[in-house]
Amino acid sequence: MASVVSKPSRAAGSWFRQFADRLSATVRRPRPRLRPYRRAAGLAAVTLLGAWLGLLVVGNVRTPVGPVDTTMTLRPSLTGGTKINVSPLGALELHSHTAPLRLDVDVDQLDQERATALVDHPERIEGLEDEISGDVRAGALDLGLRSAVAVLTGSCALALAVYRRPRTALAAGGLSLALLVTCGATAAATWNPKSVLEPRFSGLLASAPSVVGNARSIATEFDVYQKELARLVTNVTKLYDAASTLPAYQPDPSTTRVLHVSDIHLNPAAWHIIRSLVEQYKIDVIIDTGDTMDHGTAPENGFLEPIPDLGAPYVWVRGNHDSETTQQALQELADERGSQVHVLDKGEPVNVAGLRISGWGDPQFTPDRSVAPEGDPAERAEGRKLAETLRAQRDAGTPVDIAVGHNPVLAEQTDGLVPLALAGHTHNRSTRVLPHRTRLMIEGSTGGSGLRAVEGETPDKVQASVLYLDRDSDRLQAWDEINLGGLGLSKAEVSRHLPEEIKPGSSPSPSPSSSSPTGTSPATGR
Repeated sequence: MASVVSKPSRAAGSWFRQFADRLSATVRRPRPRLRPYRRAAGLAAVTLLGAWLGLLVVGNVRTPVGPVDTTMTLRPSLTGGTKINVSPLGALELHSHTAPLRLDVDVDQLDQERATALVDHPERIEGLEDEISGDVRAGALDLGLRSAVAVLTGSCALALAVYRRPRTALAAGGLSLALLVTCGATAAATWNPKSVLEPRFSGLLASAPSVVGNARSIATEFDVYQKELARLVTNVTKLYDAASTLPAYQPDPSTTRVLHVSDIHLNPAAWHIIRSLVEQYKIDVIIDTGDTMDHGTAPENGFLEPIPDLGAPYVWVRGNHDSETTQQALQELADERGSQVHVLDKGEPVNVAGLRISGWGDPQFTPDRSVAPEGDPAERAEGRKLAETLRAQRDAGTPVDIAVGHNPVLAEQTDGLVPLALAGHTHNRSTRVLPHRTRLMIEGSTGGSGLRAVEGETPDKVQASVLYLDRDSDRLQAWDEINLGGLGLSKAEVSRHLPEEIKPGSSPSPSPSSSSPTGTSPATGR
């Protein structure tokens, strides 16, 4: 068998040696009509090809730039400039210089420690420009030295393989080095530091000008904005508690208080808002119905680090913008000693704050909206599986109080098996009682839809709800709907609601029927 396998390899090697010999003989064969400029053109072609191969193989460096880790590479180009790739969001191009070389910068990952230090100390943003400039200069110098070695090695190696003359190979190396120095000098002479103010965006970043606006003012003020927004929630809530004239439900200290959030979509302001609500409402448990991320990539996982410090147990279920990588990152937080983080999936119940909660992760992963979720049969199929686990729990004498799913279509399948089902996904808050008396509550976006906040004429609202459950029966008694102005706005509203069957002084909600669900209605996907 070994001899059979090695025959093609020996044949390929023999063919390559013959081809190289013929190429070498052709180049070295004396031709009376071969003019010197043709020989020079051939040497130039070999030099350029070797230099390009050298850059391709070893001509890159990894270097930190501000709070991110990057890979810098030089590439041949007719127009020059700089291209910054921010996977998976897209790229931005800068007309930074005019030379036959383009600088490619790949943003590999966000350094959580440096980014956190920047957020915790916003005054450092003022010096961020100088820091980034220094990092870029250091990286460019390192890249220049590595590129010089790369083009020299590549052109010498290829010229030696083709001409088999050391002197010719050295000439090719010198020529490639001279070309690189010339390109570098041209780039330095045409360097345009103001190019960063006029970038050209592509991919999802194409909407960045409308999202970012004045980048410097937002970078300086965003930390202040999100803290002020959280403070506004606290003040409005205090005013509401003091001046409310609703003749309705007044929660007592023994009430179990659940904060329902959903669809944060990488908005860091959401963590400040949630923490403020936890403190003001004395929340017993936070339930997040998913889409915490935007693309579910590993670099996004650092966004989850504030969760253990929100001040209350955190129960989470996967959304269609959250990947298995996202879920694994949450599970690692849950596995830490003393953690109050709980990941729901496959109907496995958890007991938190006296409540028995069960959920099922979204069966779809559609961060780019390539699958229309409306009426998707996959959601119904997985919802029926969740219903089976709930039925088994009820038959075992350990019924579940709250069923959790990201897509309302999935959550609807639990009708008749739990008194309360929570979902998100639509970015539009609503509540309704299903045919078999299960109340389905769909939360809006607690992150104001993230980057989607600017898709409409006005920014999307930031929404969350506080649910008041009777501690003895675990039935919903009332809920507060909290609406905040979206990106850049500062309006806040709090409104209290009662279930239709609950009147002042009446008994808790009756238990839902044990019969199976009959029908569902599709939800609009986001």
